Amino acid sequence: MGALSHLRVLDLSRVLAGPWAGQILADLGAEVIKVERPGNGDDTRAWGPPFLRDANGESTGEAAYYLSANRNKQSVTIDFTKPEGQRLVRELAAKSDIVIENFKVGGLEAYGLDYASLSALNPELIYCSITGFGQTGPYAKRAGYDFMIQGLGGLMSLTGRPEGEEGAGPVKVGVALTDILTGLYSAVAILAALAHRQHDGGGQHIDMALLDVQVACLANQAMNYLTTGVAPQRLGNAHPNIVPYQDFPTADGDFILTVGNDSQFRKFAAVAGRAEWADDPRFSTNKLRVANRRELVPLIRQATVFKTTAEWVAQLEAVGVPCGPINDLAQVFADPQVRARGLALELPHVLAGLAPQVASPIRLSRTPVEYRNAPPLLGEHTGEVLERVLGLDAKAVGALRELGVL
Repeated sequence: MGALSHLRVLDLSRVLAGPWAGQILADLGAEVIKVERPGNGDDTRAWGPPFLRDANGESTGEAAYYLSANRNKQSVTIDFTKPEGQRLVRELAAKSDIVIENFKVGGLEAYGLDYASLSALNPELIYCSITGFGQTGPYAKRAGYDFMIQGLGGLMSLTGRPEGEEGAGPVKVGVALTDILTGLYSAVAILAALAHRQHDGGGQHIDMALLDVQVACLANQAMNYLTTGVAPQRLGNAHPNIVPYQDFPTADGDFILTVGNDSQFRKFAAVAGRAEWADDPRFSTNKLRVANRRELVPLIRQATVFKTTAEWVAQLEAVGVPCGPINDLAQVFADPQVRARGLALELPHVLAGLAPQVASPIRLSRTPVEYRNAPPLLGEHTGEVLERVLGLDAKAVGALRELGVL
């Protein structure tokens, strides 16, 4: 039994941040009922190609994007723009522990599915709202998307080649990182609310905003600004506070060198055949190396091109200097450590036979993550959930289908 197997989650969210939070809870054992629009479902079901293929190589119509965030859930289609649909969702919420939604501020109030309405039915309910800008403030009514928030929230001012270099300019992160981080923070907030409910009783409303999460996750760069009043600039792959901590060319490509302290720098210098660097008054401490990076980095680049990536990795790992290759995703999933950790897996799928998945990184010794089912087809569990959770019989479910509610 998973750590959260005693909980039921009603997931009204779509796209990524909300579904990601729901998938984390589902992996930990919670029953997650994903409510989707009849006929269309989650927007990401259509966000392809690529689409999952069956054994004959034919498209199943299941988008890879959708498959990334909806494992272990049950899909129920309900049109809650109709009174009967609203009633069904309210009844499901009354029998749930958690609701996750990412509609615009006030968007669910017209349907009686906002926190005030549902908490009146279920005072123990934990209701997590995820929006671009939060429930308050001058931007609260605006829609917010990951790419836009990466720009507005400062991340893109830090990502990309430095000014003056070829190809300079702001660059977004290659995955929807703000959405993912918001999903993670939302899961943490939900677990905190559950802990409070267990000890003191009562549910609560969680207000999560992509912008808040993005700014919070600026981490050391935010503090670099707040402590100096000077906005950090793009440094490409270099680090603002540590040198050398970036990519360097090798005889057959590039590798990453991440020297975290002066002892590691001394070891690196010895392996590079430049032991004198460790005692050079320009480079002997990290503070000096940061101040003199323009002198040091070109010297390192001149040295690293004489060995292959594999040679650098082997020789530096042998003396405890962190480093590594720059892998594409084919190389990532072929990596022996990734294989040993089981980070790629397959789950039975109705249309494809098997659907690939990326494993959860959470490793619990007593209540491990469970992989119960692949991301569901649209409405795959509608009848079963309404019968099991709400006690509707097949005739009642059929009547609702005829009315277009399901």
